[in-house]
Amino acid sequence: MNKLALYFRLVRADKPIGILLLLWPTLWALWMASGGKPNPLYLVIFVLGTALMRSAGCAINDYADRDFDLHVKRTKDRPLTSGRIKGWEAVMVAAVLALVSFLLILPLNTLTKQLSVLALFVAGSYPYFKRFFAIPQAYLGIAFGFGIPMAFAAVQGEVPAVAWWLLVANIFWAVAYDTEYAMVDRDDDLKIGIRTSAITFGRFDVAAVMLCYGAALAIDLVCGWLLGLRGWFVAGVMVAAAMALYHYTLIRDRDRMRCFAAFRHNNWLGAALFAGVALDYALG
Repeated sequence: MNKLALYFRLVRADKPIGILLLLWPTLWALWMASGGKPNPLYLVIFVLGTALMRSAGCAINDYADRDFDLHVKRTKDRPLTSGRIKGWEAVMVAAVLALVSFLLILPLNTLTKQLSVLALFVAGSYPYFKRFFAIPQAYLGIAFGFGIPMAFAAVQGEVPAVAWWLLVANIFWAVAYDTEYAMVDRDDDLKIGIRTSAITFGRFDVAAVMLCYGAALAIDLVCGWLLGLRGWFVAGVMVAAAMALYHYTLIRDRDRMRCFAAFRHNNWLGAALFAGVALDYALG
């Protein structure tokens, strides 16, 4: 039971914010691709698959960062870093979760399965991008948003241009919220040589976060408009924009805990956008 508890912490099952940040874009896509009437089976598959793949990604991330995490206050007590589980155990957990996730999508079409392989590659390689890529949060945005093209592929049998634009919007959103997250660890990351957007943006970090929020919401607005979404959807975007402005009040002084609070609050921003999409299809 103690080992299971450690595995539970390894995959961040005690911190569901990561699952939600993956789930909201996937739900937007399912609703948009299906005209507001998603297939219940597809909904179950994508919700469970999102949770499993996020958990697998956490295990791989901890395996890749096990030597770096020792030097970061926030991560030094993680199960793998602290030596309470072995590296091979983390890899085994990730492999099992990824396999179960793939089994879930077996009822879906070939294109969706092909995209899932690409999604697995992106998720598995993300931790290593922090070694050399100046803004790894952009790559994270691809990993966190790959449910978007997969949802369109599952529902429509193809991935239209609007789906790829929604993925671009998700990349901007991920850069925004994960830069807030990276601002928490900036001092430690500078010492150990990890590349993050908070370090790359430097003194322009707050401005960059707000510009990314603006770009994400603007693209979302255009995509929704092209799909025929109007009143409720626009209201959802406006609520999300108000939340982004609230995040500015949290991060402008670069206080670590307030930056972390802004990162966590992105769950509500994503929920506001989904509510706008769902309500527009239901009531618009």
